[in-house]
Amino acid sequence: MDRLVAAVDVGTGSARAGILDARGRLLGRYEHPIEMHRPAGDFAEHDSEQIWCAVCAAMRGALQAAAADPADIAGISFDATCSLVVRDRLGRPLSVSPSGEARWDTIVWLDHRALEQADECTRSGHVVLDFIGGVMSPEMETPKLMWLKRHMPATWSAAGYFLDLADFLTWKASGSTERSQCTLTCKWTFMGHEQRGWRRDFFETVGIPDMLDRGQLPERASAIGKDLGPLTPQSARELGLTASCRVGVGIIDAHAGTLALLGGFAGDPSGMERHLSLIGGTSSCVMSLSPAQRPTPGIWGPYYGVVLPGLWVNEGGQSVTGALLDHVVRSHGAGGEPNAAMHARVVARVRQLRIAEGADFADRLHVLPDFHGNRSPLGDPHARGVISGLNLDASFDGLCKLYWRTAVAIALGVRHILDVLNERGFTIDTLHVSGGHVNNPLLIELYADATGCTLEVPLAEDTMLLGTAMIAATAAGLYPDLRQACAAMQRGSRKSYPHPEVRARFDRDYRVFLKMHEQRRALEALS
Repeated sequence: MDRLVAAVDVGTGSARAGILDARGRLLGRYEHPIEMHRPAGDFAEHDSEQIWCAVCAAMRGALQAAAADPADIAGISFDATCSLVVRDRLGRPLSVSPSGEARWDTIVWLDHRALEQADECTRSGHVVLDFIGGVMSPEMETPKLMWLKRHMPATWSAAGYFLDLADFLTWKASGSTERSQCTLTCKWTFMGHEQRGWRRDFFETVGIPDMLDRGQLPERASAIGKDLGPLTPQSARELGLTASCRVGVGIIDAHAGTLALLGGFAGDPSGMERHLSLIGGTSSCVMSLSPAQRPTPGIWGPYYGVVLPGLWVNEGGQSVTGALLDHVVRSHGAGGEPNAAMHARVVARVRQLRIAEGADFADRLHVLPDFHGNRSPLGDPHARGVISGLNLDASFDGLCKLYWRTAVAIALGVRHILDVLNERGFTIDTLHVSGGHVNNPLLIELYADATGCTLEVPLAEDTMLLGTAMIAATAAGLYPDLRQACAAMQRGSRKSYPHPEVRARFDRDYRVFLKMHEQRRALEALS
């Protein structure tokens, strides 16, 4: 049990790598930035080769930070955003960009170029929609592939591999073209609970009948925790590891966080439906685990076996949360670059103003936070944000008021998702929060007060790396299965509780929040 594991987490703006021991203790971590190309408003692209270079640099940095011997690293796995990588038949990058540059071969998860194609999928009424909440999102891979075939036919004709980013990374590492049950089920309409997972008639209906063959998609998905084999000699050299290191099946980044947060409850089927993970960063993702299948309109899933074998996942989310607070800071006249120092300055002033003005602070400002659509529970990528109650205040305090009420709206959006899930049979009363939002004390306070839930913040320094390390430890044989790895490697949490004296205030805000959704729909109907 003195063997170590390596974990890689590729987010929207950086690649992080960590070295952990078999008890889940993070020994060293390193981060390296990645580029994003924005050729148009709704377009976002990565260079997958640059991502791989960033991963290798991060891994070498993590090894140095941990003072670890590469020979002691028994296993590695990767989590990543659900971005789409396109390669030709020889594995070389193919452009997905209007620029035509081959280096931009990856459509980023947040890219909304395929809104029209997503709507077309939804109108099909196909049974696959029953397992994505009834509405196709432009953040999933099918509409992006439809867009690619229609708008870049030369790229489509030359394509030999379509890969979710996590699967691309395990392919680079091991040479295996197996795909993760997490990525295929959550983003490619693979029916993980069925013997024959692909519904080929769906792809025929939406005009990409050749997608599975052209992209070398396998008939079966690979379970989370499966060993894909050792690192190739080349990838071992590039990562600074050895060719005896085993590679575990990849996973989507938020799902890795959920594995770390909720995996320890897998042995308690009667109690697991009380818990909801919330992974908050640029966007937010919330997930619940259940032994039962609970279809919920507007909530992605239910997905089978995408985090732990034998369990269903319902996944909700908010397309912009941290990015929305950044936008508020950047776009306000008294704002500026939304770096950590600026956020800290705003948060500190909000605290002062709340003490001075009491419960009525900024109470006439109301925000709908759907500036990039409503992922859940409305499942409406066309939704837009709303601010009610603005005046001519362009001061820094005016910015602080808007920032506070935007944070309130983000927390109320979580309450909205939570209420919809509980109507379907969940009994959620505990939120497990991780990601960048744990560094914002306003959000941590609001997630408890606005939802009425107990809040648990993990003691682990990085839950995405921890969840991915659990997979690596399983693939390396340090534990007999993934559930036992989760039980052994979890690091505990600290709890906080809602303040009952503010419940009535947030109940009022929630009523306004729901009424604003109604009023937005009414206004849009007029136009």
